[in-house]
Formats: sequence, C-alpha cells, structure tokens
Amino acid sequence: MPDQSKEKFNAALFSLYAGIVIFIGKISAFLLTDSSAIFSDAAESVIHILATLMVVYSIYLSNKPPDKSHFYGHGNIEYFSAGVEGFLIIVAACSIIYFAIADLILGPQTQNLDIGTIIIAIAGAANLFVGMYLVRKGKQTNSLAIIADGKHILTDSFTSLGVVFGLILILITGYKILDPIIALIVALNIIVTGVKLIRRSIGGLMNETDEEQLKKLTNIINDIRNPEWLDIHHLRFWTSADRMFVDFHLTLPFYYTIKQSHEEEEYISNSLKEYFSHSEVRVHMDFCAETLCRYCNIKDCSVRYEEKTEAFEWSVDKLIGEPKNRETHIT
Repeated sequence: MPDQSKEKFNAALFSLYAGIVIFIGKISAFLLTDSSAIFSDAAESVIHILATLMVVYSIYLSNKPPDKSHFYGHGNIEYFSAGVEGFLIIVAACSIIYFAIADLILGPQTQNLDIGTIIIAIAGAANLFVGMYLVRKGKQTNSLAIIADGKHILTDSFTSLGVVFGLILILITGYKILDPIIALIVALNIIVTGVKLIRRSIGGLMNETDEEQLKKLTNIINDIRNPEWLDIHHLRFWTSADRMFVDFHLTLPFYYTIKQSHEEEEYISNSLKEYFSHSEVRVHMDFCAETLCRYCNIKDCSVRYEEKTEAFEWSVDKLIGEPKNRETHIT
C-alpha cells in the first residue's frame, strides 16, 4: 500500500477505534440519565462508527489499481462513502426527533444529570481532537472520505458541547422539559450536516468543477508557460480520491516534430506532478496558422506572416473556453 494510502487507512482506523470508545462513554451516560439530549448525542456516535467502517472500506477499495472494469481506478468510492455518511446522519437525526417528541408528550424522566454532563463533556473534548486531526489528515492526503468523517466528528463535538450547556441549564433551573427541546435542536443541526455531506458527495460523483483547483491549475500553467505555447483551450479536469485527471488542447508551431510535441507534453505532465503528485495529463496538440502570428511570442520565428501586435491573458475563462482562432483548431 502506498504511503499516502496507508496514512488514510491508519487515520480511518484511528477514527473507528476512537469512535467506539467515545460511544461506550456516551451510551453509559444515557443509561445513567435517561436523557433525550444525551441519547441524541449517543445516536450520532453510532452513525459515526457505521460511517467510519464505510470509510475504511472505501479507502481500501480506492487504493486498488485500475482494471478492465474501472479504467480510471476506484477512487470515486470515497464520494459514495461521504454520501452514505450524510444519509446515515439524517437517519440518526430522525430517530432523535422521534424520541424527543415522545418525551415532550409523555414528559421527560431524567436522573443523575450531573454525572452524565461530565461524561458528555469529556466525550465532546475527545471528539474535537479526533475531528481536527482527521480534517487535517484528509486535506494532506486529498481524501474526501477522511475530511467528511472529520467534519462529522467535529459536528458531533459541537453537538456534545451544546448538550453539556443544556444539561447545565437544566441542573441550574430544574426545568427537565428543556431536555427534549435540546435534543430537537441537536437533531436539526445534524440534518444540516448530513445534507451538506450528501450535496458534496453528489458534486464529486457528477464531476462538479472545483473552482479553487481550477484557479490553481490556471496559475501553474501560466507559471510554466513557454513562448512556443501559442494558445490553450478546452481545459477539463476531474478528481477521483487523491488522483487528478487533466486534459486540454495546446497550440504549438506547425513546424514542430512529433518528438518536440511529445517533449512539451512530458514537461507539462512532470511540472503538474510537482503540485498534484497523482495527476495524469493528456494534451491534444494543435498547430498554428498565420492568423495567430499577431499573438505569437516567438521572437526568432522565420515563417512569421506578421509581427506580434496583440496579446491575450491565459485566464480561467480562456483555458476552459474556445481556441483564439477557430480556423486553426482541428477537431
């Protein structure tokens, strides 16, 4: 297993083990208190454990090399994993709402809230540490599944802190009716998190454009640009787990040999790998015509039809748009 994949796998296992320990603490607090608010917190931890099992499997599967059935590898399973986690979060929220409403109707029966509050406070602090670690590790390894798991756990930690605040309020005021009300607030917050995860999962599966990555790609290409690169257009890219696939059209002088064109593509590919280590680049080479001479930066061109009189910026819109002169573009 490659080092980066091993890092992701170890992070997911750490999340799983931590989730089991924290769940044991929360369910113990619920059994001691019979609190709907604490139940809501414990229910989310159950979803965390199930979702993390999915993350572990998705990382294992995404690490498999491309095969005859999956030419681009198995990385998209991480988007699916994030979507499943979002769905499970919403299921947990629905169960919390059900029990909270039942308590509102029948009346809450809580006990030992002081001990339960302490346990939930410790669990919340532990989740805060685990969540921050996973988000950082997910960004380092370009893993949506790990980032999603980390954000879920951070939400869990904030939920725990909210529950602790509510329990303290109940202990101070003696108003036990606040317990199911807090549970309902927690459930609504959980639903928002689940919807966001599902939205991001669908975006990944639909190859939704990442605007930040697009800007980064544009800046990199401008930084490595050679004078012989006359025009660029039809840039497309998409990501699958930690892999990025990039393709675009590049216009070169018509007198370039196949060997020279291939060397330019290799230079581009190697340059992008310095920023995206698992990138795969495909460049379609177009040849120039006399209508591009007025934009050409080659100073010693011996076949120039006219001097350079105009310039254009290689902006994001230019990279993803049409060729500067359609008549020079061969499809």
